[in-house]
Amino acid sequence: MAESDPTGRSFFDRQDLAILQFLAQRPRGSFADAGAQVGLHERTVARRLERMLRTGQVRFIGGLLGEYLGEGLVVELAVRCAPGHLDEVARAIAARQDARSVEVATGDLVVLAEMLVADENRLIELVDRVIGCMPGVLDIHSALVLRLLLTAVDWAPYESRPTRMRGLAMEGRRPPAPIDVDDVDRELAALLAEDARMSTAGLATRLNLGESTVRRRLNRLLASHVFHLRLFAEPSVLGYPVEARFRLRVDHTHLDAALRHLAGDPSIRHLVVTTGSANVLGYSSHATVADMDAFHARAFSALHGVREVQTALLIRTYKRAGHLVTKIPVAYAPSPPLR
Repeated sequence: MAESDPTGRSFFDRQDLAILQFLAQRPRGSFADAGAQVGLHERTVARRLERMLRTGQVRFIGGLLGEYLGEGLVVELAVRCAPGHLDEVARAIAARQDARSVEVATGDLVVLAEMLVADENRLIELVDRVIGCMPGVLDIHSALVLRLLLTAVDWAPYESRPTRMRGLAMEGRRPPAPIDVDDVDRELAALLAEDARMSTAGLATRLNLGESTVRRRLNRLLASHVFHLRLFAEPSVLGYPVEARFRLRVDHTHLDAALRHLAGDPSIRHLVVTTGSANVLGYSSHATVADMDAFHARAFSALHGVREVQTALLIRTYKRAGHLVTKIPVAYAPSPPLR
């Protein structure tokens, strides 16, 4: 069984990865079903999952997506820093509740952050009076996310078929109209973000509703694209430790074709359209630097109307999907990455 070694590293073997694969798509699936799928007893599945969760490299994530609900503004920031201030600025931004992701990459001394703000006034305050006043900040560039195509939920390198949203993006189709979400749905979503595997009875007690009502609302949320709930593992855990960020400047007459092409590449785990001259932003994950180079060749060479390509290797991630990233080195059992 995979355990921790005296150096503090955490080992994830093939059975661990099989559990992650099962629960990533079925976060509320029973341990008995998971055990039957991977050939382990349900108590062993529960014990292994608990150990993996303790490392901080694996966690349940859940929440409503403002991009699909049309609520708030999602903004990509590039915060240029003076030498010696990059790490402290990145940590300060990552500590904020409105920061969803924070990382630094090769290239200039820039902190890259995705922020969720209520409106334009809060954005001005954030950029000018908060981050702009942090020691060591020299300049800030902001870009508004106009369209969300792919999220981490759509990156499943171990699945042979694309997710629903990836399939729509590959066909050039927009997401379906969002479902109506009321206060009870929001409270239910918040409870699941707190404990993704809380029983239906427990949810019903917290919401002061009947179990059948909660079950109906839960199934409706899970079937929608406006609510995401999954077991998330850091890409390195799955055997994809090389992460890249790219920005493209694409002529608008070729934009839809470019997006369809990019959505079809399984290495891409996040893809959005933004304001600004570089109007496409994406993230990809790879097993090796050589795989990253091959991805650049196949993903970008076939695109028409591309005026500029900017790529960078992520060298440190501070926050991902709204959670601070625990810095624990991961060691692997000798096995190839999941495909």
